[in-house]
Amino acid sequence: MKRVGLLMLFVLGLAAAGGLSAGVVAATTTTGTTTTTAPVTIASGVTISGVDVGDLTYDEAFAAVKDSFARPVTLVVPRHRLAIEPARIGAMAYVRASVTRALTVPEGTALKLRVILSRKGTQRYLDAVANRFDREAVDSELLLRNLRPVITKEQAGRTLRQVRAMNGIFTALVTNTRPEVALQFAELKPSVTRGSFGPVIVIRRGSNRLYLYKGMRFQRVFGVATGQSAYPTPLGSWHVVVKWRNPWWYPPNSPWAKGEKPVPPGPGNPLGTRWMGLSASGVGIHGTPDDTSIGYSASHGCIRMHIPDAEWLFNHVTVGTPVFIVLQ
Repeated sequence: MKRVGLLMLFVLGLAAAGGLSAGVVAATTTTGTTTTTAPVTIASGVTISGVDVGDLTYDEAFAAVKDSFARPVTLVVPRHRLAIEPARIGAMAYVRASVTRALTVPEGTALKLRVILSRKGTQRYLDAVANRFDREAVDSELLLRNLRPVITKEQAGRTLRQVRAMNGIFTALVTNTRPEVALQFAELKPSVTRGSFGPVIVIRRGSNRLYLYKGMRFQRVFGVATGQSAYPTPLGSWHVVVKWRNPWWYPPNSPWAKGEKPVPPGPGNPLGTRWMGLSASGVGIHGTPDDTSIGYSASHGCIRMHIPDAEWLFNHVTVGTPVFIVLQ
């Protein structure tokens, strides 16, 4: 009887063990003499950062989540779209850990994929994008064409807002979504625009005429006297560096002024009542008491004007006013 009892206990123990094994594997079946084991699947409705892994095996879920995270992020820049893969900027996802956890959670659980981001790698990539798409602001430039001033049009620049771009990329990776990330640029304003230019003077030495423009718009023309052939008014691009009312005249260090003495303001002063000195050494625009010299090459290099004309011009130009002196 003892042996029979022990035998019955042994059989019951095997049966119990077999039942427990079936409960853990949940997929062991025996057909005839063949035993097969179906892979464990994730509960229905489970998602990992938006990827539906319900009813998938571990390997199937791993491939689905891995492929989803590997999708590129699309960056939208002016007239371009840039596709950047997460691995390129050093971003990684803990796919194995997320899928392993998904095997243990109940139906309908929404899990988040843990993502590691690389600020250094992303910064390096955005620096390259900025180097390609940033634009320096271009200032307006004053030129002389066909004896008239021409001011080039200014152009605004732009610089990539890198912090915002990085935030957009990181959000797309952490949430495992892939919306297009529109990169934003800050505007760089030029320092010099067309509106920055005020008066511009063009002196035509050959015809003894002074033309005044406001920017590119013509205002007035004056008859002037320019330098004699022995003391020519210098050609080139200059500007007004000083303005004096009722100036003194001091004899220059030149043979033609040898023995001359300074002349105070008043009638007969060679400079008249106004002096507009140029960046060309010793040369200026000024009035003259010698009205008969106007229209001729009669000075020692300066530009003479009728005194009323010089006074009017004095009130309409500033220090820094560009002055072009040309041959015609």
